[in-house]
Amino acid sequence: MSLAISLLPSLPFPRITEQNPKKPCFSPSFLYNSATQMENAIRNDQNALRSPSNPNPTTPPPPPPLLSKTAQKKLLKQQRFEARKSEKKAQAKEQKRRESERKRKEWEKRLASLTEEEKTKLIESRKDSRKERMAERSEERERKTERLMRGKEFGQNIVVDLEFSHLMMPNEIHSLVQQIMYCYAVNGRCNSPAHLWLTGCNGEMRTQLERLPGFDKWIIEKESQSYIEALQHQKENLVYLTADSETVLDELDLKKIYIVGGLVDRNRWKGITMKKAEEQGIHTAKLPIGSYLKMSSSQVLTVNQVVEILLKFLETRDWKISFFEVIPSRKRCEVDSEEHQGEVDGKENKERDERTERKKTYIQVPTNG
Repeated sequence: MSLAISLLPSLPFPRITEQNPKKPCFSPSFLYNSATQMENAIRNDQNALRSPSNPNPTTPPPPPPLLSKTAQKKLLKQQRFEARKSEKKAQAKEQKRRESERKRKEWEKRLASLTEEEKTKLIESRKDSRKERMAERSEERERKTERLMRGKEFGQNIVVDLEFSHLMMPNEIHSLVQQIMYCYAVNGRCNSPAHLWLTGCNGEMRTQLERLPGFDKWIIEKESQSYIEALQHQKENLVYLTADSETVLDELDLKKIYIVGGLVDRNRWKGITMKKAEEQGIHTAKLPIGSYLKMSSSQVLTVNQVVEILLKFLETRDWKISFFEVIPSRKRCEVDSEEHQGEVDGKENKERDERTERKKTYIQVPTNG
């Protein structure tokens, strides 16, 4: 109705002037044309409201969440960390280039000091060494493929939930892609790899993942569906790992499927994974971090840290070792780090003392003669 009223002034109604003081007369054709114009204008405006830029005209997009001062400080700290990280990466790249240039010059200088026969022998020897390294790498790739295929059939199922990409900024999506790449690399190096899943893999997240070299050959499940749809026949075995759960994960069950929330949000969406799991009616659990160490900040870990902890526990069956070998020291309290280092030093000292005692015993054994 409001659209129709707003269009009235633009319609060609007859004007009442001094020369035409009488009430205007509307012919049937005029009324029909005016109504048609109004109807077309209303339809065009409605189509504009339903355009892709505003697919749901009745529900305005939610405003971005406001950050508290603490969250702003954390975000600023993270941005500085990322800037330093990029700077260090650039420095390492430049150092690598200089090192390659130095080695190339040394090689050329070495060749220049040799005779033709010596050059030929040295070049052939270098080619043979390169072939051996390539053969070793090829064998390692084959062994890695065998391990991953075995993990796909018999390994622990671990899902990375990628349905939160619409809540992340481009740099956060990029960060998550790097974490997923690291998860796959760590899993490939394990003697007993897990069966990794990527669910809800769509949109910008999928686009960035497909840019990774060799992603199409990854031995990993890549599902565009959510885990609820892809694993609907095993819903009773789904366990969402979230720090907000009251259930502590004491042991990994091979029948269970553990879900890790793929979200890099700098603490903007607190409790979102717990809420999602409750709405879907699936089990939740949290890692027993508090039973083994004190965190200097929150117990929220990155995706690759959670996956690596699970992989380390599958290998050692020891949560404490898994936590201390994966969680960075900057996230742990100094007391815990010192205690763990003390335990390590104690074990080393004990082993050294035992070796010393064995040597003394050997020396004190009397000889015949």
